[in-house]
Amino acid sequence: MSDEQPTAAPSRPSPHDPLAVGEAILLIDPKGREYLRDLRPGRRFSLHCGVVDADAIIGRPDGSRVATSLGQTCLAFRPGYARLIPNLPRQAQVIYPKDAASIVIWGDVYPGARVIESGVGPGALTMALLRAIGPHGHLTSIERREDHAQMARENIARFHGEATNWELVVADAADALPALRADRVILDLPEPGPLVGAAANALRPGGILTFYVPTTVQIDQIGQALRADPRFALAETFETLQRPWHVAPNSVRPDHRMVAHTGFIMITMRLADDA
Repeated sequence: MSDEQPTAAPSRPSPHDPLAVGEAILLIDPKGREYLRDLRPGRRFSLHCGVVDADAIIGRPDGSRVATSLGQTCLAFRPGYARLIPNLPRQAQVIYPKDAASIVIWGDVYPGARVIESGVGPGALTMALLRAIGPHGHLTSIERREDHAQMARENIARFHGEATNWELVVADAADALPALRADRVILDLPEPGPLVGAAANALRPGGILTFYVPTTVQIDQIGQALRADPRFALAETFETLQRPWHVAPNSVRPDHRMVAHTGFIMITMRLADDA
């Protein structure tokens, strides 16, 4: 059977179970190249290091070594978040793990929180937020484009599993925000400045508003909007740079490539109305 794009798995097994039919796995070849594939009986995966039969993986433990048709060895894992996101099926740019981690920590997304995110894309940040809020929190995701929303639904179902505490609203943020209330609001939009007022209305006192934008022009526009709204204070802006290191016998040095600028993160606090 020919190699093809993964399809949605019907359910997620326990992480302690063997690798099962229908779930997504990450195959990693001897040169570190990664391949996100679905386990289906009879399927064959064509990798740079040879062909791997799905039947040779199904029922094996997570983290197994698997021989290819060329006699090389690849690794088969359930994808962790950091390795999943760069391989995530998508029609729009993802928020990479280094930025998602900063958004969750600096935005103080905690278990049980009520969170609103606007700008969902393929659902990379959505999965990080669902993990952070846990089963007792609630996440409302606002996405203007139905094709992006559908991709997010498929990715959440496939890689996160059932999320009864997640609501996906297909609408403009300006229309959806006024009816919502939250502890945290996260805006990943081309022009978030005009939504500062609506975000303030949605946030409780002491809540945190987080922006994720790629350019300094957007940061300047957000700064102007925040200075004009007395309900916000303590704005901070930063970017997260990730510098990998090469570690091998007798050779420890910075890698030749690094994950530099991907976006700016701005955090600000919602004041009480009588402050």
